[in-house]
Amino acid sequence: GGDPYLNLADFRAFVDTSARVDELYTERDEWVQKAILNIARVGKFSSDRAIKEYAEEIWNIKALVLNLDA
Repeated sequence: GGDPYLNLADFRAFVDTSARVDELYTERDEWVQKAILNIARVGKFSSDRAIKEYAEEIWNIKALVLNLDA
């Protein structure tokens, strides 16, 4: 019983944040500014880099190079 995996541990924060997002979306100028800043601050993250690092550092496997021109 209960919530041993803490799936609901941050549910209140999720609901509160979702309500704020709904409210903010109606404020177009602020929404656009936050969206642009969010994209600009992404920095180093990319899914390709993350997968490459997992492959090399956790799974200890090498990338398979494909020649798609053949």
